[in-house]
Amino acid sequence: MSNRIVAPSPHLHGDFSTPRIMRDVVIALIPAFAFSVFIYGLSAVFVTGIAILSCMLFEWLIDRFMLRRASTLGDWSAVVTGTLLAFNLPANISPWLVILGSLVAIGIGKMSFGGLGRNLFNPALVGRVFLLISFPVQMTLFPDTAGVDAITGATPLAFVKEALKTGTPVTEIMPNIDLGGMLLGFKDGSMGEIGALALLLGGIYLLIRKVITWRIPVFVLGSMFVFASILWLADPQEYINPLFHLFAGGAMLGAIFMATDYVTSPMSKAGQAIYAIGIGVITILIRVWGAYPEGISFAILIMNATVPIINMYVKPSRFGGRTPKKK
Repeated sequence: MSNRIVAPSPHLHGDFSTPRIMRDVVIALIPAFAFSVFIYGLSAVFVTGIAILSCMLFEWLIDRFMLRRASTLGDWSAVVTGTLLAFNLPANISPWLVILGSLVAIGIGKMSFGGLGRNLFNPALVGRVFLLISFPVQMTLFPDTAGVDAITGATPLAFVKEALKTGTPVTEIMPNIDLGGMLLGFKDGSMGEIGALALLLGGIYLLIRKVITWRIPVFVLGSMFVFASILWLADPQEYINPLFHLFAGGAMLGAIFMATDYVTSPMSKAGQAIYAIGIGVITILIRVWGAYPEGISFAILIMNATVPIINMYVKPSRFGGRTPKKK
């Protein structure tokens, strides 16, 4: 009798492989990384290098000494986790915090569930949120984009949130906001916040390579825009222009590269729409009324937790089955 391997579904075979998909994600992030190096210099290279190497090291150590199995570094997922974690960190952050974030991302966010394909939450976001909650000051001080004497500044989201708290009307805030500059990336923030246009280029590459589909990014950004537009139209003196929400913070990075993670997003098209709309709505809720200026990391993790329920109740049509006709 021949040996047979029984594995969880789906069992659809194709030309895609995990290493190829992961390499495509890394390639798609190169334009944003190059722009970050242009803005922050070698600091961006330093943080990214430490994040990638530490994620790879921790995954190898856990495979070797805790799970006692062959190394899974060949699937490139540790490289993607390290890169995305770096994109969520300030370029001037302490290397020890990068290493700690990598340990949490790989050890808790990924390997504690059994490794790639079994994790419930996006590992890079687990590491990022842990650092944000544990070290809020270090995680919210960014080097000035001009690079002059390593001056630290607030992100546009933090600036607007603080101004609104003091009662400053939106009409007085908007002259200080350059939406065009934000799209191009000339603003304070992490590597995943400053290069919106570069991230869009990476997203187009992933669409061309069929690594992702348009559904989740469009529904995330679209629901953010619609919800923010409703608030803005209701009171333009209290709520900011909806385009600001699309270009500010990690909206592009989250929608294109993190919410689309195969493992932590729903399988069906309808489920993906529900999941993505939930991310967009929660992001705006946190940005407008929450304690933190940014909300997309929390929104993705919250909706990650709902994915098993969405997959249970929102299922695609069975292969070969027929849709019942309405009487």
